[in-house]
Amino acid sequence: MNSGRRAVARAHANIALAKYWGKADDVHNVPAVTSVSVTLEALTTTTEVRFDPSLAVDRLELDGREAEGRALERVTALLDRVRRAASIETRARVASRNSFPTGSGLASSASGFAALAIAARSAAGLELDRDRASDLARRSSASAARSIHGGFVRLRAGEPGDAFLPAEPVAPASHWDLRVVVAVTTKGPKKVGSTEGMGHTARTSPYYPGWIALCQRLSAEVERAVLARDLRALGEAAEQSALAMHACAMAAGPALIYLEPSTLGCVHAVRAMRDRGVAAWATIDAGPHVKVLTTGGDAERVRQELASLPGVVDTIVSRVGGDATVELEEA
Repeated sequence: MNSGRRAVARAHANIALAKYWGKADDVHNVPAVTSVSVTLEALTTTTEVRFDPSLAVDRLELDGREAEGRALERVTALLDRVRRAASIETRARVASRNSFPTGSGLASSASGFAALAIAARSAAGLELDRDRASDLARRSSASAARSIHGGFVRLRAGEPGDAFLPAEPVAPASHWDLRVVVAVTTKGPKKVGSTEGMGHTARTSPYYPGWIALCQRLSAEVERAVLARDLRALGEAAEQSALAMHACAMAAGPALIYLEPSTLGCVHAVRAMRDRGVAAWATIDAGPHVKVLTTGGDAERVRQELASLPGVVDTIVSRVGGDATVELEEA
C-alpha cells in the first residue's frame, strides 16, 4: 500500500420510507426487518481517509473538532475490518464533515459510515466494490448500507449470524423526480441513539412483535409504490410505517419518545395541507425532525408552511440523491 494515498468520499444521507427498527443480531448488526429508503441529495457527508505510518492510534476529526470516545471507537472498528481485508496494520487519519446537524436524527451516521467505508477501502488499496462497501458500512450502522447507493434502496431483513448483507438498489435517482422537504426542529444531538433505542424497544415494548409483522407488508407496499411512481400509495405506506415505529417505541417501558411538540405540529400541518389538495405525506425517523414527501410543484409551498411553524428552526428541500463517490490522490 502507498502510505501517501489519500481518499475523499462523499455520501448522502437517506431516510427509510419503510422503517428499520430492530435487530436480528446485535453482534453482526443485522436488521430484523426489511427497509426501503430514498437517498437525499441535499444532506452530504464528506470524509477524508489517509493511512499514516507515523500514527500509533487512529485519529478522527468530526465537523472540525477532534473526536474521541464512542465516535472514535466506531470509526476504528470499521478501519480494523478494512485493515484485515487489506492485510495492513497502519493507523489512519480521518476527517469527516456533514452539511447538516450531526447526531440529531437526520441520518448522519448513514452518510458518515457510508463515506468512511468507501474512503477507507480506497485508501487501503482495495477495489471499489459497492456490495462489499455496503456490507462494511452496515456493520457500523445498518442504514449506512443504503447510503452507498443513490435513488431508492432496499436493505432486506437478515438472520442471526449473516456474514454478508449489502443493500440493494431498487431504482436510480433518475427514476423519479420526487422532493423531500425536511423540517429541522433542533440542531442538537438526540438523547437516545438508535441502537440503544431499538434494543430497549425490542426488550420492553408489547407492540414489538406486531411491528415486526407489519413491516413485511409495508416494505413491499413501499417498493411497489416507488416502482410505479405512485406518490399517494408511497406516502400512505411511509406515514403508517413511521407512526407505527414511534407507537412501538412509545409503548416501551419506560416510554421512548423522540417526538417533540414541533414534530406533531408539522404532522398536523402536513395533514391539513393534504386536505387542501397539496401532495404531502410525512415520515419521521428516530428523532424529532419531520421529512415530507412531495412533488417539485408543491415543494416550496410545503417548505414555506413548515418554516412558519413554532419550533421549526430550518427547512431543507432535497431532490433524490446519487451514489456515494470517492476520489483518490497519490503522494
